[in-house]
Amino acid sequence: MRTCVGCKRRALIGELLRVVAVAGRVVVDERRRLPGRGAWLHPDPDCLAKAERRRAFPRALRAQGALDAREVREHVGCTGAPRTTHHEPGTSPGSRGSKEAGRPVMSQP
Repeated sequence: MRTCVGCKRRALIGELLRVVAVAGRVVVDERRRLPGRGAWLHPDPDCLAKAERRRAFPRALRAQGALDAREVREHVGCTGAPRTTHHEPGTSPGSRGSKEAGRPVMSQP
């Protein structure tokens, strides 16, 4: 279990993105192997906005000064509208019959 730096809610590691500070910017650590102190964030534009508003990245990553979170914004897909919402712990956002390419996803027995 880890805590999202945006919304401060606890979630499973698989539900969160690990981010680290590299040369004055925040980068997504997709493989969770980059050196240094990491912070955890839901892949949700709302959580990213809260983290930036609270200046959580420099504090959580123990970095001096402001950090550029452009790469994280691109990864999360900030387009002005929230892309995902928080879901039940232990489930994934796509596990409830979401649509892909305009068709419902059907499960096989």
